[in-house]
Amino acid sequence: MINNGSIPRDWKKAIVVPIHKGGIRSVVKNYRPVSLTSVVCKQMEHVIAGYIRQVWEDRDWLYEGQHGFRTGYSSESQIINLLGHIRLPR
Repeated sequence: MINNGSIPRDWKKAIVVPIHKGGIRSVVKNYRPVSLTSVVCKQMEHVIAGYIRQVWEDRDWLYEGQHGFRTGYSSESQIINLLGHIRLPR
């Protein structure tokens, strides 16, 4: 499977369920679609994404200002970093 670059057909299937966001239930715009996909596929995506993320970190391929989706970084760390670079007028 991974060695030949193919994904099992069942992993590509999803059940789309409408989730009510609020408001009048009879209005279609008040729903958003959620795709229920294979748990095994989600686990494989998690493993592959973790591997890619680790390679990028090890090879220092990410911009130092990139805080999203990185271990030890958050939107708070990005704001703190930004505030450290702002010069306030006197």
